[in-house]
Amino acid sequence: MGSQKEETSLTELLREAQGGDPSAAEQAYGLIYRRLHDQARSQLRRQGAEHATLTPTVLVHEAWLKLSAADFKINDREHYLAMASTAMRQIVVDAARARMSQKRGGQAVRVTLTDEVMARDAQDVDVLKLEEALQRLEQLDARLAKVVQYRYFAGLTEEEIASLLGVTDRTVRRDWRKARAFLHREIRGSP
Repeated sequence: MGSQKEETSLTELLREAQGGDPSAAEQAYGLIYRRLHDQARSQLRRQGAEHATLTPTVLVHEAWLKLSAADFKINDREHYLAMASTAMRQIVVDAARARMSQKRGGQAVRVTLTDEVMARDAQDVDVLKLEEALQRLEQLDARLAKVVQYRYFAGLTEEEIASLLGVTDRTVRRDWRKARAFLHREIRGSP
C-alpha cells in the first residue's frame, strides 16, 4: 500500500480525470496501472481464464475505459479499486457468456472435443456458476457479497475492506468465512 500522500494524490487525480482532465487521467492511470494489472492477472488466474481472449492488460484497459465513462463519485483509492474489481468481474463474466453462446451455435463452428476444449468449457461454466452464486448471495446479504467482491476480485486487505464497509477487521473475517461457505455450497451443491 502506498503512502497517505500518494493515495491522496491518486484520489485527486482520479477525480480530475473523471471531470474530463486528460492529463490527470494519464497520471492517474500511470499511478494505479500496476495495482490494476496485478488485480486482473490474479482474477484471471483464479477463474482459470488463462486460455481466454482476455489478458490482464486487455482486462485493465477495458475496465479503465468502462470506469472512465461511468458517472460515480470517487471517494478514495480503495473505493476506486473496488469499482475496478466490479468492472473486471463484469467483463470476465460477459466474455465467458459470449464464449458459451458461441459454442451453442452462435458461430456454428465445429470443434473436436479434446481435453483442452473440454477444460475451457468447464472453466467458463465455473465462472458463470460463481457469478450466479454471488448474485444469490447479494440478494441474501449484500455485505457478504461486498466482502467477496472486495477480497476475491479486488484483492483488498481486511483492513481496507473494513474501512470501506465501516465495520471491524474481525467482522470482515467472519463475513469472509460465511461467504466462502455459502459460495462453496452453491457452486458444489453440497449441504
